Amino acid sequence: MLGILGGDDRCPIARSLDVLGEKWTIMIVRDALAGVTRFGDFQSSLGIPRDVLAARLGSLVEGGVLERRDYKPEGGRRREEYLLTAAGRELSLILLALGNWADRHRPSPRNSRMRFLDSETGATAQAVAIAAGAVIPSERIVTRIEDAAVG
Repeated sequence: MLGILGGDDRCPIARSLDVLGEKWTIMIVRDALAGVTRFGDFQSSLGIPRDVLAARLGSLVEGGVLERRDYKPEGGRRREEYLLTAAGRELSLILLALGNWADRHRPSPRNSRMRFLDSETGATAQAVAIAAGAVIPSERIVTRIEDAAVG
């Protein structure tokens, strides 16, 4: 792990980046969400160096995002695959929000092949914030960092 950024383990963003903040990590999670489980398939998809991929997969296992499982292809030797944990699957919301943001603010002239869909209806998913049962526009969301109470 990186160690808590800024040294403050009270910050949820720093704790998240402690697991997800290294180069390639989010792309590995993206591929895992799309069904990639095997080392060679991650490497082929991303073009990532083997040593970097091994380190990132290890960090994601240690961080509780992926779990390592053994499998043995017929006639082959024992290998490992990497499966998303429940915590890892929850990152689909983060990637959805990042993808929505990029589509609005960093558009590409080429069409994306990535889609975020409701698995039951096939409808395109959008990231939204909800409070008290109502959607909140992003311009109304504020971040507040409160001082710790001195006792």
